[in-house]
Amino acid sequence: MYERVFSFLMSHGVSGATLTRPEQGFGSHRQRHSREGHGAETRHLPVRIEFIERPQTVEAILPSLCELVKDGLIDAHDTTILKVATQEPVL
Repeated sequence: MYERVFSFLMSHGVSGATLTRPEQGFGSHRQRHSREGHGAETRHLPVRIEFIERPQTVEAILPSLCELVKDGLIDAHDTTILKVATQEPVL
């Protein structure tokens, strides 16, 4: 599922996204999952995808994103960007 969400964000022109997989987690099902598990337990580790985008873009993609996410949580926060830094290519 997370690969589909990540691809969705890329294909809809989102400026950037970060995918994080924690060591352990659980959800509403109350089952603990960890990297130390095997098989299905490892595959069900929670994943967090964060992205920053203009409100207009978020509003435009949100209905499709909500349709895509069948198990999980979608939340939104206002963000103040203080600096966008890009590294100059090293010659």
